Amino acid sequence: MEANLDLISTLPQEVLLHIVSFLPLKEAVRSSVLSTSWKSLWTRNNVHLDIGSDGIAANHGGVTQVIGEILRSYSCPEMQKLCLEFSKTRNEPDKLTLLATKGVDKELHLDFAEEQQATRTFHLKLEHPSNHFPEIPSFASLKILHLRAVSYLAENMLPAVFSKFVSLEYLKFENCIGLQCLDIKAGGRLKSFTVLDCPDMAELTLSAPNLRSFSYRGALPWIQLKNVDNLADVMLDMADGLGQNEFDCEVLLSLLASLKDVEILSLSGWLLEWLCSAGVIFRQLEFRFSKLKELSWIESSIDKPRRDSMAHFLDICPLLERLFINIDPGRKSVVRPHFHQFWHEPYFGMDYTTLKSSSSQARHLKFVKLAGCSNQEDKLHLLDILLKKSVVLQSMIVASAASHSWQVVKIPLSQLRLTGRGRKQIEPRLSPSKDCYFGFIEEETRSLGPFHELRRMT
Repeated sequence: MEANLDLISTLPQEVLLHIVSFLPLKEAVRSSVLSTSWKSLWTRNNVHLDIGSDGIAANHGGVTQVIGEILRSYSCPEMQKLCLEFSKTRNEPDKLTLLATKGVDKELHLDFAEEQQATRTFHLKLEHPSNHFPEIPSFASLKILHLRAVSYLAENMLPAVFSKFVSLEYLKFENCIGLQCLDIKAGGRLKSFTVLDCPDMAELTLSAPNLRSFSYRGALPWIQLKNVDNLADVMLDMADGLGQNEFDCEVLLSLLASLKDVEILSLSGWLLEWLCSAGVIFRQLEFRFSKLKELSWIESSIDKPRRDSMAHFLDICPLLERLFINIDPGRKSVVRPHFHQFWHEPYFGMDYTTLKSSSSQARHLKFVKLAGCSNQEDKLHLLDILLKKSVVLQSMIVASAASHSWQVVKIPLSQLRLTGRGRKQIEPRLSPSKDCYFGFIEEETRSLGPFHELRRMT
């Protein structure tokens, strides 16, 4: 019986608070399910504010004051439930409820999904003041802001609050239904900006002079990046397809041109496929990804158009060192439309031999990982193209959906019988060009993955 005693939960509350202060905020909040003692650490302090008929825009001072009190100290995590009630032209009061959770790493989560809110589309324009107003210490010290399920009721409150977070370094929006247009003009300290799963997003504008990382997941919006000369790491995961806007080659090419100096890029394969289907020839563009070191290509499946478009995109990545190709059948399949007008002449009619001969070599590519491709023919064609393009390739890995992995080696036709002696079993496959064999050597599962995968942006 003594072995089942929970001695930690019997510690004084101030000791438990000290323990959770060492945990990341998400894990710290999860400690509430351990026992009653741990749950008591996260007892919500309810704060009610009557905004009145003038609305939040005219009465945001009270909201600012409450959030300032929450941020007064970061010695231990804290959670508060803030209820704002205000009347408009109808008799029933509108109520905005948000859950504010503070972490010890100068981190604040504002969750607007505590109660189901009526939804409608809205725009948000958030800006740090260009003039140097006196800083409020409790606001100026905040480094990380995570906004979840923002609704239209916060449309006038957030700009006033955001303008006071002048030292903000990390900003994240997640699951904001109804958010149609987002315009961010951040100060010089913002380093990372993330937007995840905001299904109504149609337009996103971002200006942040010292931004290093930008991640987007959802439907394709119009994205304008201004004054982002220091941007190095970008994820464009258009998992939900086209979204509300029509596909525009010029708009997408303008976005890619603004990313030409990034070092790490992750993007949905259908973007390249659609550009090529519309006649875009990457080698004829006026820009190159001249600093790109790591590329992650994400898609639900791979076929000839997607494979070819990726191969041609590599032509404008002259210094690429690491390539990750991630096939996830669980992702939404985005069907390519029929284009009636072409940006250039379409070239998906190339045969396999012409494709290989027309592609330039990847002179710096050292590592390739192909994960999740179940079609043997597509896999062999892709490996053949990449091996032909590569000059200094050091390692090529093929991984299955079940996390089994194989090292791929190129075997000359004359040496097939000599392989496999004194080493692991080699499974040979004749290459599509029939000039060599591919040997698949099963190996231990590797944890090596693309940078965005290691960051676990979910």
